[in-house]
Amino acid sequence: MRSLNHLEDYLVESIPGLLKQPRAYIHYPFIDPGSVYDGNCWDWDTYWSVYGLFSIRDRLSPSLDQQVLTHARGNVLNFLDHQLSDGYIPMMVEADRYPMPYLNMRHLEGVRMNMHKPFLCQQILLISREQEDFSWAEPFQEQLEKYFRFYRTYFHESTGLYVWHDDIMIGVDNDPASFGRPPDSTASIFLNSFMVMELKAMEEICLALGRDGSPWAAERQALIRSIQTHLWDPRDRFYYSLDVDVHTRRYDWFHQGLGVFWKGLPIRIRVWSGFLPLLAGFATREQAGALREQILCADTFAAPWGIPSLAMNEPMFNLEKTINPSNWLGPVWLVTNYCVFRGLMNYGYREDAERIAEQSLHLLSEDLEKTGCLHEFYSPLTGDPIMNGGFINWNLLVLTMFREMGSCRP
Repeated sequence: MRSLNHLEDYLVESIPGLLKQPRAYIHYPFIDPGSVYDGNCWDWDTYWSVYGLFSIRDRLSPSLDQQVLTHARGNVLNFLDHQLSDGYIPMMVEADRYPMPYLNMRHLEGVRMNMHKPFLCQQILLISREQEDFSWAEPFQEQLEKYFRFYRTYFHESTGLYVWHDDIMIGVDNDPASFGRPPDSTASIFLNSFMVMELKAMEEICLALGRDGSPWAAERQALIRSIQTHLWDPRDRFYYSLDVDVHTRRYDWFHQGLGVFWKGLPIRIRVWSGFLPLLAGFATREQAGALREQILCADTFAAPWGIPSLAMNEPMFNLEKTINPSNWLGPVWLVTNYCVFRGLMNYGYREDAERIAEQSLHLLSEDLEKTGCLHEFYSPLTGDPIMNGGFINWNLLVLTMFREMGSCRP
C-alpha cells in the first residue's frame, strides 16, 4: 500500500523533531506535538504521541528507539516534577514564559483550575509494559496517590461522577457540553470515561509492583455504575455529559414546596466522546450496538473523511479556523478517529473499524500529497486541512490503526 508506506516514511522522519531536550524548568527530555506547540509538554498529547510511537518501534533505529523511550519517561517525570504539595499537577508545562508552570503559578495564587487530565497512570502503564519493567514507577506511588486525592476535589458526591471545574484546557476545547458553562457544572463523559481507564491503569501498576490494587478496582467499578446510571440515556441510546448544577433556588417564600430532587440533567448534545465507553470497554453489548448505529448514521457521525468531533446535525456544528480554543465543533481529529476505531475493534465491529482506518489513511495521505505536511484538524465533509501545518502528535495513530488491524491487538 504505497500511500501508507509514504505516510509512514514521513512520520518516521518527523520523529526527531518531536523529541525535545530539557529547557528552563522542564528538567527532563520530553515530546511535543509539533507545529505551533514547540516546547510544550501536554498531558494527553504526550500520552497519544507515545501510544503512536510505540506502535512503530520496528521502524526506528536502535538509537532513535532508545530516545523515544527516554523522552516518554521524561514526559511523566516532568509532570511529577511539578506536582504541588496538595497533589495538584498542571495540564501543561511550558518553558521560558514564566518562572514556573503557569497553571501552578495561578494555583498557588488561590485560583481554582482544572488539573492534569487522567492520562498520567495510563502513560506510566504504557511505558512500563513496553519496556517490560515497572520498577521505575515504584518511587512514584505516593505522588500518584496524592494525584488521585486531589482529583477527589472535582468529585460530585451525589452523582458519583467527576466534573470539570472550568472549560480551560479540557482537551476538547470548545465541546459545547462543557464550554462556556458555569464552574463545576459538567460531569463530562470524556472526563469520566478516561478516569475509568486511569483507575484501571493505577490498579495494574499496583499489582505489577506487588501492591494491593483492589481499592482502585472498587473505585473504578463504582464510577462505571455512576456513568451507566447518569450518563447513559436510554431514550436516545447515547452517552451524554450531565449538568449537575441543579438545586432548588429559593426567593423569599417561593419554591418552598417540592423542590429539585433529581441529581442532574442530561446535556443532550451528541459529541464524539459519547463513544468513549467503547474504548474504555464498559459499554454493554446492547449499548455498543446502539452506539454503532450512530457511528454509521449519515446525519450524525458517518462523514466521508472520518468521525466529526460533533454530530453534523447539531446546531453548533462549525468548521471555522480557531485556536484557543481549538475547534472541536465538527472537525475531524485523528484522535477521534482512533478512539472510535479502537472502540469498534474492542466490540468486534472490525469492518466498521477498517472503514475509519481507510478514511484516516486517505485523509492524511491527501494532505501530505497536496501540502507536503500534516495538519491538526480537518473538514469531515471535504477532507481539507483547517489549520496548524506540521502537526504530528496523534496523527501517528493512523499507523497504529493498521498495526492493530494486522494483529487484532486489544
